[in-house]
Amino acid sequence: MDASGRDDAAVVRLSPDRALVLTTDFFTPIVDDPFTFGRIAAANALSDVYAMGGRPRWCLNLVGWPRDRLPLDALGEVLRGGAEMVGRAGALILGGHSIDDPEPKYGLMVVGEVHPDRMTTNAAARAGDHLVLTKPIGTGIITTAIKKDAAPADAVQAAVEAMTALNEGAAAAAAEAGVRAATDVTGFGLVGHLASMLAASGVAAEISAGAVPRLTGARRLAEAGHVPGGTRRNLAAAEAATTFDPALDEIERLVLCDAQTSGGLLLAVPADAVPALLRALAAHHTLAAADIGVVTTGAPGAIRVRVASGAS
Repeated sequence: MDASGRDDAAVVRLSPDRALVLTTDFFTPIVDDPFTFGRIAAANALSDVYAMGGRPRWCLNLVGWPRDRLPLDALGEVLRGGAEMVGRAGALILGGHSIDDPEPKYGLMVVGEVHPDRMTTNAAARAGDHLVLTKPIGTGIITTAIKKDAAPADAVQAAVEAMTALNEGAAAAAAEAGVRAATDVTGFGLVGHLASMLAASGVAAEISAGAVPRLTGARRLAEAGHVPGGTRRNLAAAEAATTFDPALDEIERLVLCDAQTSGGLLLAVPADAVPALLRALAAHHTLAAADIGVVTTGAPGAIRVRVASGAS
């Protein structure tokens, strides 16, 4: 069993060529439509299996529902959305558990499978590797604006598309290119999850803010004050080990630390394998295939962020 404490899921070796990947995740609604919420929550829970290079196989629903305040029909739509996403991943929902809860919550417990020799982990990044991101960032900012009815339609559409895109294609592309180090970008934001990977691997990194793909309108909404508390906490935590270029203003730093839901995979790949990885990501129709920086020697977990360009 992997007990490093930094990987995205637990891995239990059953035999020389078979291991189980186990993870769980659930949260409160971040969009108004119950079906869409179910799809997002399921995609987010499945992502940890993909981050380990695995294939989701079996799931259990996790539900908290205020039965006296919200109709059960709405819960049915949440579960239908989750089932649609799980089916798309080729997995099965075998049951689950629900409780009466003052605030609605939904997610999954997921069991996947992976060959132990083909697993991707947080601890395998090496100096000289390039860092490739497979989805744009900014969902935390946009969903905060959605809750205040302040997000424009194009930003909402872009965020929902990103959050309901499975990381299946990115994981397949990583396997084809021989990637060994990966994590998914979720609640601790791009900078936070990168720092965790670097610390586990005993290395540092330098990234270019201008190379990081962002969702439409994320910066404008952050400038308008729609920044979740988790994003602000992420930035405060990052400042201890992250050197930001002085030209990067607070808004830009907040975007880079934005708490994501169902974010993309962050892959560390040897320089000579970058072209093959980018081709594979394009072939699997991932939302982004951005080379955002390089792993370096240095204090484990330290990040230097170069100046941004072209933020939207």
